[in-house]
Amino acid sequence: MKLFKTARKSLGGLDAKAIGSLLAAAADITLILDENGVVRDMAIGNDALAEDLGDVSGWVGQPWIDSVMLDSRPKVEALLQDASLGEATRWRHVNHPIGPQGSVSVLYSTVMLDAEGRIAAIGRDQRLVSSLHQRLIDTQHSMEREYARLRHAEARYRVLFSLSAEAVVVIDANGHEVIEANPAAERLCGGKSLGGHSLLEVFERGDAGDVGSMLAEVRFAGRPSQGEARLAAGGAAVTVSASPFRQDKASLLLVRLVPRQDGPGTASLPAARAGLLRFAESAPDAMVVTAQDGRILSANTAFLDLAQLDAEEQAVGEPLERWLGRPGLEFEVLVATLRTRGAVRLFATTLQGEHGTGVEVEVSAVPLAEGSALGYGFAIRDIGPRLTPKPAEGPPLPRPVEQLTELVGRVPLKELVRETTDVIERLAIEAALQLTDDNRAAAAEMLGLSRQSLYVKLRRYGLGGDGVGED
Repeated sequence: MKLFKTARKSLGGLDAKAIGSLLAAAADITLILDENGVVRDMAIGNDALAEDLGDVSGWVGQPWIDSVMLDSRPKVEALLQDASLGEATRWRHVNHPIGPQGSVSVLYSTVMLDAEGRIAAIGRDQRLVSSLHQRLIDTQHSMEREYARLRHAEARYRVLFSLSAEAVVVIDANGHEVIEANPAAERLCGGKSLGGHSLLEVFERGDAGDVGSMLAEVRFAGRPSQGEARLAAGGAAVTVSASPFRQDKASLLLVRLVPRQDGPGTASLPAARAGLLRFAESAPDAMVVTAQDGRILSANTAFLDLAQLDAEEQAVGEPLERWLGRPGLEFEVLVATLRTRGAVRLFATTLQGEHGTGVEVEVSAVPLAEGSALGYGFAIRDIGPRLTPKPAEGPPLPRPVEQLTELVGRVPLKELVRETTDVIERLAIEAALQLTDDNRAAAAEMLGLSRQSLYVKLRRYGLGGDGVGED
């Protein structure tokens, strides 16, 4: 501690009031104690601290040690002892109780004032520092939890990567160097280690250039792609699928090697069954296989064209209702019908492409059972062109509409609009009942009506027979 060199000359003329103002301004809280440690006077220069401490008038005349928490009493005793010996005291954290559970942290130092043993305890508010310490501790705990989550995720990834039956390779997007390959990939490529080698080395010389061009296209276009090639080890035909991703500011490619069913060295299907699979893949109508929850497991090229997707990977794992029908309505009706009736034929709806283009389609679907897992197969046909007939050859208007058009010029427009609304409403209800096979709960949901409102309209238009309103 460095003291004033000419304290008597520079501060000797100050009276008690000036010294008191100086102490109050220099510290957040100042206590004047007698030789026994009893508070004789005090000043609080921090309004926020004064508000938190509340009424401290009871401190005067009481020992300082009685105004602190139990764990802080040894620190107060040490501060008083050091000051009475004339030694330089170090700053100590002291906690004052506030309320039933809280406390205020103050950093105190003491100094002997005169020969009579009076002591000044100078305190600094430590709430901001304590708050910062607590935030630092909370942040450290949060980081530790996040690190633990990442470690667990990486461990799960390692297990899945190693146990996956599908050959998966991670390569550098620039030089095609293999960074990581799972055991299935190494077995498929002849059992040799792939790490550190170029992925193009595993393909036959005539196909390596095509695979390299495909990987370069994925790198520059930033979207998945796939191609066909033969492996150098054994000449097996494989489908090469590549998807780009970034890690630690590096561009990487995730490459899947899927053996073709008709390639050498793989189990081949009977010729007729293999031909059926090839037909489904190249059929002009969209073919989609989904899991029980409606998420796509596989889709053919025609569906990718309708949905405006570049690769099957963009569709796999996504819900089919993202593209088919109105979300949350028609697809649920379709799946409910599949579960209850076992098949759906010529269900008319729309398919919305990824870029906003919609087409009218007809959907036929059946449940698929594979082991204990239940999924669904969908055949989707684009019927847009045939839904736009020529005006001259179009079907005649419904009879009520013909009658309404004859009334133009004979009745006021207001009444004509009301009659037209009733006709459209009736046609919409009839169409909803037809689409849902007279399931009134599903029809009400499709029309955006409550079930009771639908029953009222059915009675109004004389639809549904005498049992309207019965559940």
